[in-house]
Amino acid sequence: MIRTIKAALAFAGLAGALSLQPTLRAQDSMKQDDMKHDDMKQDKMQDKMQDDKMMHDGKAKTLETGKFHGKVHKTEGRATVYQEADGKLVLRLTNFKTSNGPDVHVILVATKDAMDDANFLKDNTERIELGKLKGNEGDQNYEIPAGTDLSKYRTVSIYCERFNANFGAAPLEKF
Repeated sequence: MIRTIKAALAFAGLAGALSLQPTLRAQDSMKQDDMKHDDMKQDKMQDKMQDDKMMHDGKAKTLETGKFHGKVHKTEGRATVYQEADGKLVLRLTNFKTSNGPDVHVILVATKDAMDDANFLKDNTERIELGKLKGNEGDQNYEIPAGTDLSKYRTVSIYCERFNANFGAAPLEKF
């Protein structure tokens, strides 16, 4: 009988220890998610600081702006091109929101507008890659390569490479 009690206690202790392991793993996973979240917050803070610098120093000049549209993938917000005091061009997306997707990029295209079917890229329309989309919601900045001819590249496109899909476009107009 004592053996049975000892075995039961040992079994209960083992079961208790095993039930803690998933909890500890979940806590570790949560810590990793928190670290990723902190990295994203830091990136957003850097974008916000750059935006604050551009806006409040009075040194950035607004060159062009346009509102996003998208039918298949609802996309909204504004794209604005700023020229900093040193001549550097920056594209700023504000109040931005679009669908989430794989391999989504921000590009400038040499066309007046971009429709949802993305056929504008199949026709060898020239484009300039500004980078992978930093997030499907929120304000964000993209550096425009030096020497980019803004009279030629008239539209900002949120473009999914994997599915050749235009999520949204913002035709740019002089400010």
